[in-house]
Amino acid sequence: MSLTTADWLPYRLALRRPWQTARGLLDERVGILLRLTTEDGLTGWGDAAPLPEFGISEAAALAFAEECAQLDLAAQRAGLSLAAWLSGAAPVESVAVNAVSGPLFSLSGEQIAESVGARFSVIKVKVGIDPVVDELRQLKHLSSTLPAGILWRLDANGAWSLADAVTFIAGCRDLPVEGLEEPLRDPELATLRELQANAAFPLAIDESTQLINEDFWTSPPVRRLIIKPARNGGLLASVALALRAQMLGVECVLTSSLESACGLIACAQLAAVIAPQATHGLATAEWLANDTGRTPRLAGGRLYLPAQTGLGFIPDFPGRLHSFPTRRSSDLSEERRV
Repeated sequence: MSLTTADWLPYRLALRRPWQTARGLLDERVGILLRLTTEDGLTGWGDAAPLPEFGISEAAALAFAEECAQLDLAAQRAGLSLAAWLSGAAPVESVAVNAVSGPLFSLSGEQIAESVGARFSVIKVKVGIDPVVDELRQLKHLSSTLPAGILWRLDANGAWSLADAVTFIAGCRDLPVEGLEEPLRDPELATLRELQANAAFPLAIDESTQLINEDFWTSPPVRRLIIKPARNGGLLASVALALRAQMLGVECVLTSSLESACGLIACAQLAAVIAPQATHGLATAEWLANDTGRTPRLAGGRLYLPAQTGLGFIPDFPGRLHSFPTRRSSDLSEERRV
């Protein structure tokens, strides 16, 4: 497969409302698309959207975009969707996703009703922003209004001391909590094992990738692993990571890092490969006021994969991107420095 051009196309996308975590606020998403073109007219796409506070460095994001664009071309050449090419199996049509609702104290009864009406069964909420006792009180209040079968997925983004995490987890014992991500400010394998042993639901490692070492695999300290392919070494490395985790009984969930449509579709293709029955954190497109292309269809609490071969990204970005001068693929390393 001979490449003729490789273009980097920067973008800057405003958010409809600030994305708040325990680490601060985001009000826009900045990234760069990679477009590879072959001699016979195929186009492969990749999305580089660094987010250092979530462990996605510029180098990792660029490497992910390059791998994704190359695999997009390979899957197109094979006449398969990217998910089918990666798995070697018949592709699934869609994956379940959680509703994304922002901070706990910004969540209203109307928003809950909207999520339930859209047939989401899991609602993700950010915690670790206000005092633990206040958040527990609010979570208990909202849980009393929650319809049967609807669950909370909580994300503390590493906000708590061990004492606060113990208090919060104990306070959630009788609440409809489906999982809790990154409870500790200074996570260690031993303390996470202790917390997980006393939690009635899965705890998850997300940003704390430094903990995924041989000691982790000897005795996994949590029941869930959050995978972001740009951070976890790319699509192929993420498949390998998920297979190892699942062999040891650790659940795997794909979550978006507020990528543009191109990166979001790549995450959805990967979710369909590594955990087609799980509920993933990929319903994030509506947070962007505009986008780089057509977003995956979201209906009935499920995200539908594109029907096209390859990645399935369809660009639509007039006025939102600026293309660097087209260069030969052999000049890609120089292009990156422009």
